[in-house]
Amino acid sequence: MIVLSDYGLKPAVGRFQGIKREIYLALENSPLQHMYGSLHELLFDLQLRENIIRTARKLHESDVAFAPFQTSKFNPEIWKKIKYGYLLNPSVLPSDAINDIFINSNEYAFECSTAIVIIYYKAVLDSISTSYFNTLFQRLLVWDWNYDRDLGIITTVGRDFIPGDVVYFYNPDYDHPVWTGENTVYLGNGLYFGHGIGIETAEGMIKALNTLRKENATQSAYLISQHSRLNTKYLSQFAKQTLRVLN
Repeated sequence: MIVLSDYGLKPAVGRFQGIKREIYLALENSPLQHMYGSLHELLFDLQLRENIIRTARKLHESDVAFAPFQTSKFNPEIWKKIKYGYLLNPSVLPSDAINDIFINSNEYAFECSTAIVIIYYKAVLDSISTSYFNTLFQRLLVWDWNYDRDLGIITTVGRDFIPGDVVYFYNPDYDHPVWTGENTVYLGNGLYFGHGIGIETAEGMIKALNTLRKENATQSAYLISQHSRLNTKYLSQFAKQTLRVLN
């Protein structure tokens, strides 16, 4: 359930529509307490989660290819490939660099964990002031789970999945190391997006990963009891505007 620690009144579910309504219901109907310091913080979390889901769908619809680091690519006008990932050109604004991934998507190829970090950056960019984003995320280094500490990814054990969470399907009998598992965004309604596989149900994700196992594999892929979320409390102070519910 949702708890406001400042003892403010929670808005009625009828004040929300679409994706926000589904997220709100998932939080409110959860057996666990979801604590927010204020109504603003709650509304920011709803907006951020909606943007994570929308961004995941945008990446799914884009021309970004799936590739391990050896054959990966990022727009060379914006990013420089180094030993640990892709480093932002210092003459390019971080906001422009993240947007370029979706504008010139055919210039990019990366794997699923990098996709999650990029989805997070884009969702945050769409949720906070652009000037704050460019201040917080200077000199980006992107690949795998490399990310700026201001992104504030928090990973917790549990199966209380809320739309916008990132969850992991583990593939213990993988054939190629790039298919050790699939990092996915939970889109709600039982659907998940994982770069390289696409949008599937949990069963569909497991079935796809099971085709990527070594010969004579005996262990099925499975969804682990873990979820990752962004630090809403920290990021909400940089929101683009004062957030309100529908009248």
